[in-house]
Amino acid sequence: MNRLERLLNLVAALLDANRPLSRAEISQRVPGYGGGESARRAFERDKDALRAMGIPLVIEPLPGDRADGGDGYRIPRDRYELPDPGLAPDELAALHLAASTVRLGAGGGPGSPGEAAVAIWKLGGATGGPDPAAPLAALPGSEHLAVLFSALGERRPVTFRYRGDERTVDPHRLSFANGHWYLIGHDHLRGERRNFRLDRLESAPEAGEAGAYERPAHAPPAGPPAPWRMGDEDEVEAVLVVNADQADWAVAKAGTEAVRERRPDGSVVLAMAVTNREAFRSFALGFLDHAEVLEPPELRAGMVDWLDRLAAAP
Repeated sequence: MNRLERLLNLVAALLDANRPLSRAEISQRVPGYGGGESARRAFERDKDALRAMGIPLVIEPLPGDRADGGDGYRIPRDRYELPDPGLAPDELAALHLAASTVRLGAGGGPGSPGEAAVAIWKLGGATGGPDPAAPLAALPGSEHLAVLFSALGERRPVTFRYRGDERTVDPHRLSFANGHWYLIGHDHLRGERRNFRLDRLESAPEAGEAGAYERPAHAPPAGPPAPWRMGDEDEVEAVLVVNADQADWAVAKAGTEAVRERRPDGSVVLAMAVTNREAFRSFALGFLDHAEVLEPPELRAGMVDWLDRLAAAP
């Protein structure tokens, strides 16, 4: 029996128990432990792995009349189970497929399931499928994902430090793009929807009261936000004109909602909300001499200054 199967059996046994189980009882109920000192060491490693994955394994003293005495172990269901997100069977199957073919980082180490597998267990999904040691893709994880996932499902605001300020955010969505995880939500400090890169959080997020806010009536667009929206700089509306040769491609990337004007010569004027000026600069420079930044003046001046410094470099 491999370790993953043993961990699954251990979780099932501790969830189903109506009282704390001693280590001897766990060895009898969970195949793969055997006996003696090796069984004790294997159980200690498994216990640490479950806790590292965020599973609420609790230790309670056994009643005095129990012959085995010592400590007992159990997993309280009310602390383990996620709130039902209302997934249909086909949606849960799709999640299982994703978890089987994409490995999230920050898992339990070699031989242990990662965050995706743990999430599927908690949602009631199966755990069979492709060998988890050979995923088709690997995504870096984040130590904050578990807290933020729960806060998103339970509509809890989260508080953390970001760019030197304490921020309280109503989570709307978690997104992965360009090698990083992002939290998208309503920022109380700025009074608007903002994006936060999880690896730049300066403190662990703390969740507030459940049901404290309502999600927007119109869900955020599918897929990750545009790169020029993935920042926490003061938002500006950038106006960019792209000539006819590149106009269709520019609209496809910026979205039709960004089109302010279509000119008779075939060029297009785009108005784009920007909170990441470096990403916007990269987008504009991708058109070479087929595009020009028109507004605002400080954004245009910053682009000119950057190009001048680049041209003057040795």
